[in-house]
Amino acid sequence: MNTSVWREHGSPLVAGAPDGPLHGETVAVKDLYEIAGFAVGVGNPTFLAEATIEVGTAPAVSQLLEAGADIAGIAQTDEFAYSIAGANPHYGPPPNSAVPGGLPGGSSSGPASAVALGEATIGLGTDTAGSVRVPASYQGLWGLRTTHGTVSLEGVWPLAPSFDTVGWLTQRSATLRRVVEVMLGHTTVDPAGFVVDPGLVALAEPAVREAFAAAIAGFEVEEVDLGDPTAMFEAFRVTQAAEAWDSDGGWVTGHPDAVGVGARERFEFAASVTPAQEAEARAALATQRERIDDILGNRVLLVPSASSAAPSVDATAEILDAVRGATLRLTAIAGITGRPGLSVPALSVPEPVGLCLVGPRGSDLALIDLAAVFAPPPLVE
Repeated sequence: MNTSVWREHGSPLVAGAPDGPLHGETVAVKDLYEIAGFAVGVGNPTFLAEATIEVGTAPAVSQLLEAGADIAGIAQTDEFAYSIAGANPHYGPPPNSAVPGGLPGGSSSGPASAVALGEATIGLGTDTAGSVRVPASYQGLWGLRTTHGTVSLEGVWPLAPSFDTVGWLTQRSATLRRVVEVMLGHTTVDPAGFVVDPGLVALAEPAVREAFAAAIAGFEVEEVDLGDPTAMFEAFRVTQAAEAWDSDGGWVTGHPDAVGVGARERFEFAASVTPAQEAEARAALATQRERIDDILGNRVLLVPSASSAAPSVDATAEILDAVRGATLRLTAIAGITGRPGLSVPALSVPEPVGLCLVGPRGSDLALIDLAAVFAPPPLVE
């Protein structure tokens, strides 16, 4: 068992129903979900050592089991899900089979790597600020952040509840579609055309911009201006940080030496957010959400899923900070609006980069069908 990918693994770890629409599928569950008989570790060994064994299973897990899927194991996450790199300092970064020597992306790093390696067919993750879409982008997978609030987060360790969502990673769109049908049913909102914000796309590295332009060439795409991406991200970041401190600040304060450097720095910022700053950020978010909704309507925003391909595991802190800052400005739009975001493995630089479709709320299933026009044929089988 690769402990950078798996915290627990079995054959299976938990068996699903003997039949159902997901029979034969195997699930890598991010280490934030409650599973009866196991503790939740949130990517931190000290937290895990103190955790109690769960007596219940999160609905987002039990629904997959009831549909016939088996749980292959509990997969690693970045600490407290407060990262998009996939570089857990305690267990090591899971391998990126698409970019050897590259970071896997986080915080759903373990589920993503398990799926890319063929050790599970479904990765069950969470996405707050890109934690499904970024690892999907880095590893050439399909990754869906669901419409906020559509899948229960009961029994899931929170980061920032205003933005936290359930999400899944798969190698093929057909697998993802079956999961969405099981979890959300067939009801969907039909999108009405494509838009692109050149100011957002400009945040990506040149090679990503070129690949993105080539992928959407030939489609009718309207250009829009959603606003200053830095101002939007700052309002998102402050609100997320305030909520992260509410979720985890007490534990972090009591265990100051148990958290890795990256997460520690983010929690230090979170601790500094004042009530007045939080209130100002929330007001800004409400204004931004209303403006973005007015501009987008039922149309689909096209944007790179990440600002670059997977950085090297040896990348400097300065490089990682730059990549993180640019990528989070791209991914924050879905968080601000509560819209679903689907990362499609459609770009190559030549390493994989995702093309993200941010659709109207409730269009989760429709986005998968719509994305087929951008994905290479083998990926939609």
